[in-house]
Amino acid sequence: MGNIGVGLKKVLSNKNTVTIIGVVLAVFVLYFGYNMKVNKAITPIEVPYAKETISPGTQITTDMIGTKNVSSETVADNLAYTNRNDVIDKYANSDSVIPEGSLFYKRSIVTKDQLPDAIIYDYPSGYVLYYLSVNVETTYGNSIAPGNYIDLYLKAQEAASKGDEIVTTDKIMVGKLLENIKVLAVQDSSGKNVFANLDEKGTPSTIIFAVPSEYYILLMKSKYLRSVNTTLIPVPTDESLKDDPGELKLSSTELKNYINDITVWTE
Repeated sequence: MGNIGVGLKKVLSNKNTVTIIGVVLAVFVLYFGYNMKVNKAITPIEVPYAKETISPGTQITTDMIGTKNVSSETVADNLAYTNRNDVIDKYANSDSVIPEGSLFYKRSIVTKDQLPDAIIYDYPSGYVLYYLSVNVETTYGNSIAPGNYIDLYLKAQEAASKGDEIVTTDKIMVGKLLENIKVLAVQDSSGKNVFANLDEKGTPSTIIFAVPSEYYILLMKSKYLRSVNTTLIPVPTDESLKDDPGELKLSSTELKNYINDITVWTE
C-alpha cells in the first residue's frame, strides 16, 4: 500500500499527467452533459391539444381535448400547458382562436372571471345589469374590485314637483339609496376588465352590477334627473368578508319617494 501511495503521489506531482487527467475529466463531463440534454430534448412528452377549432370565449370541455406526444423541447419555454386538467373548464381568451391541432398556450387560456363578458353568467334571474360611470377618485383609488360589495348613495338638490314644474332649493340631500350591491365587473373606457391583468391595471370607467328591475328603474330615473344635479356615489363596504353577505335592499323609502315624485316612467 505504501508503494502504491508513493507511486500515485509521483504521478500526481507530474504536471503533464495532471493536465491530461483534467482534460479527460472535462471531456467526460461535457459528453455526459450533452447526451443528457439531447436525450431530454428528444424524449417525447404527452401534452393536450385542441381536437377542434375553439372560438374566443368558448368553454373548453373534455371532448375538445386530445393528447399527443411531442419532444420536450417543444414545451421547454413553459408557454404551453402540459397537463390536460389545467385546461378543462377554462375558456379561450376573448382575443384568441385556438386552431384545431394546436397546443394550449397559456396566453390563450383564461378563467371565466377573466372574460370581459363573464358577468352575464353571474347574476340572478329577474335582475338587470346597471352600468355606473366612475373614475379613480370615486372608486377610492381603484380599490373597488369584482366580488366586492358597495352601498349606493344619492346626492341631489332638494326638490318637489308642483304641477308640471320641479321646484328646487339650495339645500343638498345626501343619503344611502341601496345597500349590499355586489360588484360584477370594473371596466376601463374601452370595455376591458380593469383587474384582468394586475401588472397592467387599467383606469376604471364603469362599475357593473345587477339589481332587481324595480331598483333598476329607480336608478335610471335618478340618472336622468339633471335638473336637480343628482349623483350616484358608490361606497365600498366589508360585506364580501362575511360568511353570509347581506341581501341587496332599499335603504331609504324617503329617497325612493323623492325620485318617484319628480319623475315618471313609461312601461
